[in-house]
Amino acid sequence: MHGLGNDFVVLDATQSPFRPTPEQARWLADRRLGVGCDQILVVEPPSAAHLDFDYRIFNADGSESGQCGNGARCLAKFIRRRGLSGKSTLRVRTCSGELMLEHRPDGMVRVDMGVPRLDPKMVPFTAAARAPRYTLTLDGGSLLEIGAASIGNPHVVIPVQDVAVAPVAELGAAVQRHPAFPESANVGFLQVLDSARAKLRVFERGVGETPACGSGACAAAVVGQVWGLLGTIVSIEVPGGALQIEWAGDGQPVFMTGPAETVYEGTFEWPGQKLS
Repeated sequence: MHGLGNDFVVLDATQSPFRPTPEQARWLADRRLGVGCDQILVVEPPSAAHLDFDYRIFNADGSESGQCGNGARCLAKFIRRRGLSGKSTLRVRTCSGELMLEHRPDGMVRVDMGVPRLDPKMVPFTAAARAPRYTLTLDGGSLLEIGAASIGNPHVVIPVQDVAVAPVAELGAAVQRHPAFPESANVGFLQVLDSARAKLRVFERGVGETPACGSGACAAAVVGQVWGLLGTIVSIEVPGGALQIEWAGDGQPVFMTGPAETVYEGTFEWPGQKLS
């Protein structure tokens, strides 16, 4: 499946557990030797009575992630397509928190991504106190202005004049390995067009640059609003398309709306079980 080009292998583990090792996840995500994807999504039985499902997210490098906005929309479509639930609204849990997924009549999926965390300790980020903007000192002594937020996973937002020429891979990798981010971070490069529109490219943890990053779009919209540059409803244009992000301000959840598509379905043999 994919959400604006951010692609996933989505697996139904509601009947049989599936817990890949990092090596197995890397193989499955390999585009030449395995199936190929940015991330692997695994649907599991609910861990609490108020939930509909749990789900786990594995990056292409084998690490586990706590959040994936594009993946959440694909998850909702997968659950309905597989007949696992006919509900219009689903409550699911990842390792970092709970999400609400809503099927809309127009075929889009709206996701309640939770309340953004702007306290540096919650990102996590080693800044002494919360601020609208921070200054990061890079190797060589150059200074970089950033914003930071957690949308269930850590995000850095860097303002740029033109995303088309931004040094996404080089600077993204440098910020990801910066000691100020003990759990690394997804790094977004944000170009504000006006108060209702912005462009974004994201260098993701464990993946690299992707055509779209749902949680990254949420982080960019939140940080852009904190900076006073964006309004409460914003269209974030990523290389794969556009996402609508809504945020009413501090203490409120951020909502993301966008498409999710099934590319193909299949079954393959895994040691000890068959997966589809």
